[in-house]
Amino acid sequence: MHPTIAPAAPSLSLPPLGRLDAHSTERVSSALQNLRLLYFPNVMSETGISSSELPIPRRKIEHSIHDTSVPDSGYASAEEEDDEILDESTAENFNTDEDTDTDNDELDILRADPIERAYAIKWVTGFVTRSDSWISASASDLETEERTVVLNDATAILSSFIGCEDDDNVALTRVFTFSVASNDITGTRPISKQVQVELNDAPLSKEDHTSVGLQSWGSSIILADRICLEPALFSIVPPTGDESLRILELGAGTGMLSIVASKILGPSPAVDIIATDYHPDVLQNLSKNIDTNFPVSSSSPSPIIVEALDWEKPNYEAPFDKAFDIILAADVIYHPCHALWIKKCVEQLLMRPDPSGECTGGIFWLIIPVRTTGRHEGMDATVERLYPDATQELRDSEGLSLAIYHREVVGRQGGIGRADEGAYKLFKIGWV
Repeated sequence: MHPTIAPAAPSLSLPPLGRLDAHSTERVSSALQNLRLLYFPNVMSETGISSSELPIPRRKIEHSIHDTSVPDSGYASAEEEDDEILDESTAENFNTDEDTDTDNDELDILRADPIERAYAIKWVTGFVTRSDSWISASASDLETEERTVVLNDATAILSSFIGCEDDDNVALTRVFTFSVASNDITGTRPISKQVQVELNDAPLSKEDHTSVGLQSWGSSIILADRICLEPALFSIVPPTGDESLRILELGAGTGMLSIVASKILGPSPAVDIIATDYHPDVLQNLSKNIDTNFPVSSSSPSPIIVEALDWEKPNYEAPFDKAFDIILAADVIYHPCHALWIKKCVEQLLMRPDPSGECTGGIFWLIIPVRTTGRHEGMDATVERLYPDATQELRDSEGLSLAIYHREVVGRQGGIGRADEGAYKLFKIGWV
């Protein structure tokens, strides 16, 4: 048998997060395996290293941002076909009871060190929140896949830490940085800037599946990135003159899209942004995220209003008594009824065209994941069935109807999204 390499202290073995993009896949993977050997020696890692068949301690939630079911990409070193056979004298050097007892005592002391444990948890949390840029720095598609597996391993380790602590109230702060393409006030000189969004992903309820909005899902991240790259395409541009702009986010969850839109537009009394959801816990976390990104003061009120909106039984009192120029929604369909309820809300709330032709009406941007497995398989098809194509002649409709102006399939990007999300469909829906 091979000698076991004793795990090192986290404070000595974990690479600095400040230079994360400079660390190789192997370096980060090795650091995570060291943590597994130290704190969870009897569980399987994403890269295939295992000591036994004991299950991973699970965080007490049903869903996670990154599914840990992604199979081994194959970059881990394979076991040798023939183990080296040691003679008796060599075996004595490795396997005396005294050496084993001493090693176990030292390992137990290290494992029980609260400072080292806290350092390890903080490092893994920081790695997960910054992993998007590390994955984006991959030199090839193969390396992207490998780093995605490493990220899944890190989230599993973080869940294991949380599970061992038996704490349902542990949250994860994620920081996203998006590049924004915009123009100066004359509209002639391109300007590049960055928007940073800090979101709190709260633990999901094990008993209540309607609390999914407590976490940031891949669809919202992808749409936020697209909006930042082409704000004008999505009509996210500051109004001029006597113009005003009203934006509504349906199923806002952690508030990603509303926060990004507000940061692009900047403070303006001519802009109204309403972020809505249904679940009380989601609304509370949504408000917290908005306060984090826009600290409120007497001279700087919050640029985003948080409101409850039940799609099944909506209340159209203020601030829903006026139409919206833009409606945004990401990953909001988990049941066939949702698509129908949302359509009825959009029909009521989306700005209609002006008979004079000066206003062409508002636009509803919807992005949903394409899931080919699990209980949410095929939910994207419910949208296709409800909205006709805008290029078709709508013979059976009287007056205005909502239709799909543009659809686009967006592939998975790095470690964004769950493993069951094979791609994403982006819809531009408006009046015809």
